[in-house]
Amino acid sequence: MINQFRKLNPINLLLLLAYTFFMRIAIFYETPDQLNFDFLEPFARLLINIDLDNAFSSPANILIATIIVFIQALIFNRVINNHNLLAKPSFLPGLMYITGTSLFMPFMILSPALISNFLLIWVIDKFLKLGKSANSITTVFDIGMIIGVGTLIYFPFMAMLLMIFLALLLFRSFNWREWVAGLVGFFTVFFFLAVFYYWRDNLASFYQIWKPLGNRFPSVFQINLNDYLVLIPVVIIIVLASLQLRENFFRSFISTRKGFQLLFFMFIVAGASFYLKPNFRTWHFLLCVPPGSVLLAYYFSNAKKRWFYETLFVLFILSIQYFLFV
Repeated sequence: MINQFRKLNPINLLLLLAYTFFMRIAIFYETPDQLNFDFLEPFARLLINIDLDNAFSSPANILIATIIVFIQALIFNRVINNHNLLAKPSFLPGLMYITGTSLFMPFMILSPALISNFLLIWVIDKFLKLGKSANSITTVFDIGMIIGVGTLIYFPFMAMLLMIFLALLLFRSFNWREWVAGLVGFFTVFFFLAVFYYWRDNLASFYQIWKPLGNRFPSVFQINLNDYLVLIPVVIIIVLASLQLRENFFRSFISTRKGFQLLFFMFIVAGASFYLKPNFRTWHFLLCVPPGSVLLAYYFSNAKKRWFYETLFVLFILSIQYFLFV
């Protein structure tokens, strides 16, 4: 199966679509009775009054989420191939993205984090273009605005602001205008939101938006390890990919090295940003899927022993299905 997706064959589009539905057999088989979809953060609903909480039935919710994941996988696949992060263009990034979004049941429903992944993939594309642009002020400003819009949809997306500065450190020599441009882009979105709150004579509520920033990072976590055993194959593949990446690191293009460093930090920032949402859900970690998928795809793109990587992938898929049904 991996060997098939190593090729840019048009037939892989159909196989990828079939694979997307296959990975969601468990949730189609045991459809939840009711699924709510909070499209926007409460503070943004005054600006855009869209009530989709109960707009879809459970089957429709899951079906729309499946189609969204497939579309995102194709966009993500194109972005990674365009920036030559893997050995050669393939459908592996899209395959790994779909696999990553199938790890847990909460990943398979409509959620703000799933919608935010459209913006996260767009941000990744713009970050990877920073090193190729002569004047990146406009690009950084755009990234700031995208992060601002993403924050309206899902507040922890704000943590991606940190990635602007990390990306500039990696890809650009210091220019204070570029560092300021990202913040200006971000606060432009919230400036218009503040004006709207002012018009509604509700400026005091606008200040409440920022209260989660004062949350302390939790020091104690209540985790049921049995719910996360499915991550064992993921960890194994990531370790193998890291070893392979280290072996090829200094033989890769400088832009490729910096790209993987950027995605590593993005994975950490996306995962750690859960503390910005006191009542966060498991689907928050969908934000970790795009950067994590690149590392998984890197391993399967460069692995040599076909019997081993094909067997490893099959075991990975079987473990996901087992834990989804059990």
